[in-house]
Amino acid sequence: MASKASSDVPVAGAPQKIPKLPALGTSWYRRGAGYWARRARTALIMFSVLAFLCYIVIRLYLGVPRSDLPPTVRTVWDWTQVAASGVAVVWGWMKQRRDHHKKLLDPPTPQQMWNAKRRDTRRASGLAGAAVLPLLIAAPVLPVIAAWGVGWFTAMLTVREYPSEVGARRWMAQRM
Repeated sequence: MASKASSDVPVAGAPQKIPKLPALGTSWYRRGAGYWARRARTALIMFSVLAFLCYIVIRLYLGVPRSDLPPTVRTVWDWTQVAASGVAVVWGWMKQRRDHHKKLLDPPTPQQMWNAKRRDTRRASGLAGAAVLPLLIAAPVLPVIAAWGVGWFTAMLTVREYPSEVGARRWMAQRM
């Protein structure tokens, strides 16, 4: 069932200016073809990046840590990785869905969403550089980490409505 802030409940009379949201612009208000094209483009880009990262992870996994194992141990290790990756996909999915539900209970306003985007953009470049060494150390378990990310991003991209949309609708309803 949709919440009161959902797109199923139209906002009576739009204010002068519909707030822009990161990656959605103002298309979130009408949820027409432009909105779905933006969501599809975001999903396509994210899944392309994930596919590339999974390829790199598999290439790293097939390298030194695995090749040093005896054949019997290698088989056990591979099946352990498959099982752990399966669990990690589900875990990532559930983690994202729980976080999404919490964010829907207290959605951000449009200004809070832009502030969070700016903060995350500034922080991302430093984190990317700091992640290189731990990435190489974690090579034996990278498939599990990548599987968790696949589950998390898939859940993020398949939600019906983003918390920023709910927050913007509530913000607009308060301004009426």
